[in-house]
Amino acid sequence: MSAVYWVVGAVALQRLVELVIARRNTARLMASGAVEVAGDIYPALVLLHVLWLGAILVFVPPGTPPNWIWLAGYVALQGVRIWTMASLGRFWTTRLVSVPDAPIVRSGPYRFLRHPNYLVVAAEIALLPLAFGEYELSLAFTIVNALLLAHRIKLEDGSLAVRRG
Repeated sequence: MSAVYWVVGAVALQRLVELVIARRNTARLMASGAVEVAGDIYPALVLLHVLWLGAILVFVPPGTPPNWIWLAGYVALQGVRIWTMASLGRFWTTRLVSVPDAPIVRSGPYRFLRHPNYLVVAAEIALLPLAFGEYELSLAFTIVNALLLAHRIKLEDGSLAVRRG
């Protein structure tokens, strides 16, 4: 089986596992009084990720060997992803959920950046197509992701403004 199928399959499996964790955390948060902010953008983000992986499968010829440097960069990002998820703990979710009166997480990568998870996702979306020589896919999905994330970050910052003080 081609490397592109293995890599995209592994990424898809990782995303599915994360969705299970996110749904569990979201259900717990909502049960404790959380509210979802900007739920209307969530389907667009999910669609972006599905199309991103699908486009890689469609446009990368099956025998294309990966560029190991770009792929290693992608794999290294997974450490930051895990660090981010662990830092948020039960508050980590793929949806934009706000818990009134919950403290703002300022540990882990949140000591350095307000939105480390979004930075990781932006880098992933750029790097994975590059690992298979798809510069146009990398650019196209990076631009669309940047537009969606800019909107989401604005909404998230607005919902957290009161708690940040």
